[in-house]
Amino acid sequence: MSNAQPSPAPRPSTARAHVQPPTPHQKQILHLELLVLLTPRLQTKTSSIYPPLKHKEGQGQRMATNSGHHTVFKVMGQDFVVHDRYQITKELGQGAYGLVVAAQNLDSPQTPIAIKKVTNVFSKSILTKRALREIKLLRHFRGHKNITCLYDMEIVPDSRTGKWAEVYLYEECMEADLHAIIRSGQGLTDSHYQSFIYQLLCGLKYIHSANVLHRDLKPGNLLVNADCELKICDFGLARGYSSHPDTNAGFMTEYVATRWYRAPEIMLSFQSYTKAIDMWSVGCILAELLGGKPFFKGRDYVDQLNQILHFLGTPDEETLSRIGSPRAQQYVRNLPFMPRVPFTHVFPNANPLALDLLSKLLTFDPAKRITVEEALKHPYLSVWHDPSDEPTCSQEFDFGFESVQDVDEMRQMILEEVVDFRKVVRMPPEQQAALAAKSREEKEKERELARAREMERDETPKPVEDWMREQQQYLTQQEQQQELSPPPAYAHPHRQYQHQNTQPKRRDSTIDPSIAKRGYTREEPRPREVVDEAYESLEANVAYEGDENMLDDDVSDAKAMERELALGLDGRGVHVPMQGGQGWVRWGQ
Repeated sequence: MSNAQPSPAPRPSTARAHVQPPTPHQKQILHLELLVLLTPRLQTKTSSIYPPLKHKEGQGQRMATNSGHHTVFKVMGQDFVVHDRYQITKELGQGAYGLVVAAQNLDSPQTPIAIKKVTNVFSKSILTKRALREIKLLRHFRGHKNITCLYDMEIVPDSRTGKWAEVYLYEECMEADLHAIIRSGQGLTDSHYQSFIYQLLCGLKYIHSANVLHRDLKPGNLLVNADCELKICDFGLARGYSSHPDTNAGFMTEYVATRWYRAPEIMLSFQSYTKAIDMWSVGCILAELLGGKPFFKGRDYVDQLNQILHFLGTPDEETLSRIGSPRAQQYVRNLPFMPRVPFTHVFPNANPLALDLLSKLLTFDPAKRITVEEALKHPYLSVWHDPSDEPTCSQEFDFGFESVQDVDEMRQMILEEVVDFRKVVRMPPEQQAALAAKSREEKEKERELARAREMERDETPKPVEDWMREQQQYLTQQEQQQELSPPPAYAHPHRQYQHQNTQPKRRDSTIDPSIAKRGYTREEPRPREVVDEAYESLEANVAYEGDENMLDDDVSDAKAMERELALGLDGRGVHVPMQGGQGWVRWGQ
């Protein structure tokens, strides 16, 4: 394969208003343009961002199970058991909860498959619960174009005890994740941003309509292909949402999301939280697309809060009064007043409509944060918005299994899920076709209802001139508001934020496999002896698993924030006095 450097991508569009909304054919052309821009970045010498899996001839050992003959491969030092009809081709990565490889179905070689082995699934009840939760949610959301599709499942017995102990998930194989695309350092266009955010919101709308909170949205959990398809994955931390605040309050004590994409209400112990926590994560992802690096890159909980306050400003009194932690509330009140920094100063070359959507996503008060339905209707996404192609889930997800804590009982529930699912996906092709046809009919009825509702709201389509005039008026109002806004003041004049380049310098023409793994590592880690000593003194049971920004599920975000405030730790890992505020800003370091 040629190693020629691709031509630089064009700079993001700074057009003040969109032209006439594109037809489906024009959208298809735009998608092909995105394909041309992105394809070179997903190509390496092995036609993948991942290194090839090297097996010697005859290395795999055959074994017989209840579901047929299987081959055992050694992958990253572990036994990886797959059915004989699959051929492992590459290692895709390893995380705290699983090992993933790419494989080829010998019966249909044109369809690549990702096989995930869920490791240590029955070693702890919390891991068993996470595996059960992800299996159930993948089944429930199966079929949506922006959610990763579960093809099959396998249960394999332990080679020593004979008792089944391993779970394998067969999913569609994607070429990269959004984290790898961003970290590659190659400039994307405003059209890329629109396409990725729109697809993310479409998938999130489907998830929220089932009263499910994903709670771990980040670029590493958004899979993409060279044709710019985006799919949401990893539902292990998802929870149900209820309109009753007391029901959601219990989730505040559990680990949620990687810190850099975590909504402030989680760390500040708001009385309850809503679907707005996922919308905050979407805002962080959009900001990362615009700037090429994480926007709120806190080194710890307190530093994370400091960075949020620096850019969004001091919350109003109504929002402050709803902070559940007295110590956190007092900490924010002790900080010097900080005005909101206009995003036009941070991303000077970005599309004004993108910045307007960003400001509505990154709103400190969750009650004022934009919803997924409102975000889809935002002018920035009008080029893609199509209500008939943004379905909702027809059935609310049942989280009743969450009350089960016994590992053996959850093991049996996983077994039942696998057996029931395989009855459907392994039935004769004609029966599968009949089920698929029935599903298509139901979805088409949903689309017709959506079209009818849209026509009722707007029976007379607006002329294109009126549509463009409204967008121009909208942008003019935004510019007038920005002119009336005072220049930003800084809590620390000697540590002013740096402007962020929306077109970071390209480091390479392809994605470096060394940065294609999911998750992040700290560029400047805090002294571990300081962290360990501080947590040990308060008996904080903190466990790092791979990603240093990931804490164990049973560690409370709010309690961790309390510990850091009590210790007086700032983002540098040193003890500082509480009075006077510690609004240090490390943006651009």
